[in-house]
Amino acid sequence: MKRLFAIALGILTAIGGFVDIGDLVTNAQVGARFGLSLGWVVVVGVVGICVFAEMSGRIAAVSGRATFDLVRERLGPRVGLLNLAGSLAVTLLTFIAEIGGVALALELVTSVHYLLWVPLVAVLVWLVLWRAKFSLMENVLGLLGLSLIVFGVALWQLHPDWGHLSSQMAAADKPLGESWTLYAYFAVALFGAAMTPYEVFFFSSGGVEERWTTKDISTMRANVFIGFPLGGLLSLFIAAAAATVYQPLGISVETLGEVGLPVAVGLGKIGLAIAIVGFVAATFGAACETGLSAGYSVAQYVGWQWGKYVKPRVAGAFHLSLVLFTVLAAGVLMTMVHPILVTEFSVVFSAVALPLTYFPILVVANDPDYLGEHTNGRVANALGTVYLVLVGVAAIAAIPLMVLTKMGTA
Repeated sequence: MKRLFAIALGILTAIGGFVDIGDLVTNAQVGARFGLSLGWVVVVGVVGICVFAEMSGRIAAVSGRATFDLVRERLGPRVGLLNLAGSLAVTLLTFIAEIGGVALALELVTSVHYLLWVPLVAVLVWLVLWRAKFSLMENVLGLLGLSLIVFGVALWQLHPDWGHLSSQMAAADKPLGESWTLYAYFAVALFGAAMTPYEVFFFSSGGVEERWTTKDISTMRANVFIGFPLGGLLSLFIAAAAATVYQPLGISVETLGEVGLPVAVGLGKIGLAIAIVGFVAATFGAACETGLSAGYSVAQYVGWQWGKYVKPRVAGAFHLSLVLFTVLAAGVLMTMVHPILVTEFSVVFSAVALPLTYFPILVVANDPDYLGEHTNGRVANALGTVYLVLVGVAAIAAIPLMVLTKMGTA
């Protein structure tokens, strides 16, 4: 039973990281427009995040230190600062989007404008970051996020053409009437959403806080190889449901309510209510992860005492950074910039920052001074190298594709 609850960290990371506001919106948009012809990107993203999350978790378990804690030491302060700047910018952008996502989900429940929810959501997120134990975040938010499985149930009730969906995913070809440029833009966006940098920072730092040792490596791997594929499966359910309902009608997805509408069509109001619970849990969990990840990365680079379990009087700078980041996120949203727009920017710029995140992980995971006999094997290095090439291509292509397609609207 203890081992089962330990896997909850992987579930939380998957739900909060793989199915956050970026994945909810992007997968639904892609499903409505391209069907499952981009489903292969989700599969590639699942494998990639598993590869690097396993490395970062192993680093935490063997060295007792979080990934970013070692980046500055191993690569030097200048390269470390570049990594910090790139990853922190994307993490904060994602943090803003997640708080806005929670507010949008609450708007669906109450019909109260999301801007009125933003200050309350920000305060609640900060309270969880300050006071709640990891067990609460893992077991409550992670398990509630599993209610997104309702998309799979709704898909079954919608009676789609399974052969058509399968052929779309297997063919990996753009639909008629769409350009290859748009296809490539949404592929990069999906890839960025699947491999968001904060996921590995939260995962490794959480492992340090929970005092993983080499004895916990098997549990850590269970977290990775169960949690992230589960998140990927939920993403495919969301895309397939949108493809079944919207693609035949040529309707695009623009709002969080439209993301959940296929569930309402398939299962009615009760199904939609369950989906909204999943929206709230997933976005709130992701807000907690991104907020902590921002604080972790700064504190680990600078050398501050850090940790949820460290009292504010001991780790004052770390806890103050969480307050400042939360206030910043709420302040940006109160300027009336829409969370969906922030989400679309965050997934694209996430792709840009991927090499800055994953190259240092691969370097440290091969250093025997830190990992001893637990350094990468041939398979891990081969996959890591392949994915470094992929993230490099995605990083180079992301901004030009965003400009050329006008963020997917051209």
